[in-house]
Amino acid sequence: MAWLLRRGEVLASLELAESPIARARGFLGRDPCDGALLIRSQLGAHTLGVRFPLDVAYLDADLVVVSTRRMAPNRIGLPRRGVHAVLEAEAGAFERWRLLPGDTLQVEG
Repeated sequence: MAWLLRRGEVLASLELAESPIARARGFLGRDPCDGALLIRSQLGAHTLGVRFPLDVAYLDADLVVVSTRRMAPNRIGLPRRGVHAVLEAEAGAFERWRLLPGDTLQVEG
């Protein structure tokens, strides 16, 4: 299992969506969870088929948070310039983690 960290602080358990199928699926058909999903090589996010709202963070190549937003189910987010990965979590997670643009994230494990 991988972990999502910021300045050495563990924020959440982390699933890495590495295959094209896993990247397209995201949280589709899943129940809410306490962890997060990191989708690399992704410019945007969608919540098509997702049953709950998501917090979405757009990350640059160094895993620095470029911007965040909350997405309701069945929405399509526009691609963002300079984004190389997307972090998704159940709505409210970013507030609990105090995740803000400019934060640098790390993946351990």
